[in-house]
Amino acid sequence: MKETTVSAATKELLKKYNLKAAKKFGQNFLTDEGVLKAIIESAGVSKEDCVLEIGPGLGALTTGLSQKAGKVLAVEIDRQLIPVLKVVLFGYDNVQVINDDILKLDLRAVLAEHFGSVPAKVVANLPYYITTPIIMKLLEEKLHLKSITVMVQKEVGDRLCAPPGGKDYGALTVAVQYYCEPHKVLIVPSEVFIPQPEVDSMVVRLDIREKPAVQVQDEALFFKVVKASFAQRRKTLLNALSAGNFGRSKESIKALLEACDIEENRRGETLSLEEFAMISDKMDSSR
Repeated sequence: MKETTVSAATKELLKKYNLKAAKKFGQNFLTDEGVLKAIIESAGVSKEDCVLEIGPGLGALTTGLSQKAGKVLAVEIDRQLIPVLKVVLFGYDNVQVINDDILKLDLRAVLAEHFGSVPAKVVANLPYYITTPIIMKLLEEKLHLKSITVMVQKEVGDRLCAPPGGKDYGALTVAVQYYCEPHKVLIVPSEVFIPQPEVDSMVVRLDIREKPAVQVQDEALFFKVVKASFAQRRKTLLNALSAGNFGRSKESIKALLEACDIEENRRGETLSLEEFAMISDKMDSSR
């Protein structure tokens, strides 16, 4: 296989600065120019956009984003990569790099400081080990975002986009689809990374909904119902909810499901967002 320009540049930077991918940060540097372009195109980045990049690494995606976007804010946790990024991004006046942990940042304040009132697009190659916490932070904090375009482990991408009824459908699926409309963009083979991960990746785009997919009376209760329904996947819905600390007897839960016209022996993975909403609203109104 002919070595790409990005691959050669990545190897050169690693050698020049005597760097190795840090396992503790889940670093895998993307080296395929076609995939980089596909990520940027699928995010629909234009000069009107402000982009938040999480984990710029050696700056391969960052440079492409800076050429298309109005502003780019890149958050990198690895201190040893900051000097490299300063060199790689020299001359790109629309890029700001900050050395911090995305999970600890006050993102609402940071985005307001850098982007003002302009909604941000998130574009990132996420570390596998903290993919879910990052995505949930972005959604649960109800930030001013247009979309989230991320590369994740293929298995996670399948979960984010799964319909009800299969093994990929779970609490994460429901949470993401409550806030977003998910789209699979492309599968990325493991060999286009340095170092090469053990599994393939997937690029997904999550378009933020103007309002949640379902309207619920109590959002916290809705997510508690969802979490309880998937806590032990082999349990029937009746048994799972009965064990969910709702302060209700099994008979009460059974009557509630009957009132919703939902069979008690179904499992959480078969329920639609509308059915979860129906259960939580019925539970809320009968407190």
